[in-house]
Amino acid sequence: MIRSMTAFARQETSADWGELSLELRSVNQRHLDIFLRLPEELRAQEPKLREMINGKLVRGKVECSVRFNRAETQQSAFTVNKELASHLSKASREVDALLYNPSPINSMDILRWPGVLQYEEQDMTPVQEALLQTLAKALDDLVVAREREGEKLKAMILQRCDGIAVETTKVKAVIPEIMSKWKDKTQARLDELKIEIDDNRLAQELAHIAQKTDVEEELDRLDSHLDEIRRILESDKPVGRRLDFLMQELHREANTLGSKSIDKQTTNASVELKVLIEQAREQVQNIE
Repeated sequence: MIRSMTAFARQETSADWGELSLELRSVNQRHLDIFLRLPEELRAQEPKLREMINGKLVRGKVECSVRFNRAETQQSAFTVNKELASHLSKASREVDALLYNPSPINSMDILRWPGVLQYEEQDMTPVQEALLQTLAKALDDLVVAREREGEKLKAMILQRCDGIAVETTKVKAVIPEIMSKWKDKTQARLDELKIEIDDNRLAQELAHIAQKTDVEEELDRLDSHLDEIRRILESDKPVGRRLDFLMQELHREANTLGSKSIDKQTTNASVELKVLIEQAREQVQNIE
């Protein structure tokens, strides 16, 4: 199933140890880039979180934010590092003596200094296990959201493919008419200039022009690329990069069609093809 790279998921869980909330956001990115925001108590779980995300996603910029609120009954007991607090207080007074207008430091400023409050270490195993379970659920939700959005992208791309097919069919239908008009125009120009040329020479010149302006190969390749795109869109594997390559190929064929054009109809068709291809390409950029 086609997946978009843009999605959002949120999961929460709570127990006697407190509350845990996790948010996942993903947007399009050429490769898989993972950004984690974790509370300090759960920082050790980062490698496992990355491994889980890597196991589910292939491309996209993924932001994972975790919040942990410890239950009041689980608040750690703490002691004050009096020696460190004393050193900080003494250092503050020494700095104050150097300043013209020092601002006073209060006890709360001292308490906020790292290491002044020393907490008793608690067993975080239940919270760590809950975090992994919460991420697993959020990843499942994110994948479902990506697939749901991917179906919309698929429909839009197929719609553009149908439009491209209509344009190529139009061009194929008018090629004989264009060549006939070009032959009549060439003959009329020769008559106007009163230049006599034998039929064999005229046939050779027209054949040369037809060869230079022949777009049958380009039209066949356009049809072939469209068939491949439709086939790929039914795949269950990540296909974004391959689709992006095919969009480049479609654009190349449309450019060649325009450069070989000798008639307004094929020129207009080339422009319309480029518009449709660009619209499809914009959707492809969001596919995993």
